[in-house]
Amino acid sequence: MVVDMNATAVEIISSRAVPLGGPRAMTVHRSLPHRQRSLIGAWCFVDHFGPDDVSKTGGMDVGPHPHTGLQTATWLFTGEISHIDAGGGRGMVHPGEFYLMTAGNGISHTETTTEATTVLHGVQLWIALPDATRSTAERDLAYFKPPSTPLDGGQIKVFMGELMGASSPVHSHTPMVGAELTIEPHSEIILQLNPDFEHGVIADTGTILVEGVEVEKTQIGYTGIGETTLRIRNDSDEAGRALFIGGEPLREEILMWWNFIGRDHDEIVRYRDEWQASQGVDVDGQFGFVEGYIGHGGVGEDGLGRNADGMTWLPAPRLPNARMRTRTLTEPVARPNL
Repeated sequence: MVVDMNATAVEIISSRAVPLGGPRAMTVHRSLPHRQRSLIGAWCFVDHFGPDDVSKTGGMDVGPHPHTGLQTATWLFTGEISHIDAGGGRGMVHPGEFYLMTAGNGISHTETTTEATTVLHGVQLWIALPDATRSTAERDLAYFKPPSTPLDGGQIKVFMGELMGASSPVHSHTPMVGAELTIEPHSEIILQLNPDFEHGVIADTGTILVEGVEVEKTQIGYTGIGETTLRIRNDSDEAGRALFIGGEPLREEILMWWNFIGRDHDEIVRYRDEWQASQGVDVDGQFGFVEGYIGHGGVGEDGLGRNADGMTWLPAPRLPNARMRTRTLTEPVARPNL
């Protein structure tokens, strides 16, 4: 057997099922963070959800909850989500539209499927803000509807950074890229890469192969820095779809716990204490107040919206008994035998 020493190495990052929100939470499949790898560029969190029959599951109803030190990105394939945040950002997220919320030093927000939604299907991602701007970045909600860029074998929609001649105006705090890929049946697209970036392909529909390695739905096919091209094939009879993410490696040790990103245990404890004390309604607090949230539980006599469990905000879970440690930095090199 002849081994091609120049072949692109592909590391498979699996996903796990986790609940999102309160006691009646919908199930999502989380591939980042993972014990193998915590980051792809500054992308630090990937949740894949659906296709979800909202009539059976109740859909998404995540009441007021906090974030620090990150940006949240939502990309839908089907369905509609109402987004409201404490920075004054409001929007209805539709398929093919990119919403990016910047938390900075602190923000709270809500995410709720609308009455018009029958099937919910999409991906939510987080981006870790670098230490230089994580406390100074202003609360913000950016919107962009990327056009389709045709390629041999398919098309792309670039919602972050630059790829194959297409670009997004949405601001990032570190060099990065994000796009939706659509691949025709039994076809292949070839992407020209920035060799300074590491990349990941999040499989959704079809039979997706990255450099000949199959990536199952909700998994990520990871490739490290130094690559200049990437072959992505769809081996099914239907159109294939995947998300493509990447960026310059964020060589900073971060600590992720619940909805917070910090740099050490004590910082996370302070964030939690502040959120618990605010109970989601401290307008002048670190996380502000989400005005206008109406969850699936309607509005109470106090004028506050409630989720299906009657909760007006999401309390933080208990802290672990031991001091939390930052995540180990993994070299931006694919390890295909994991």
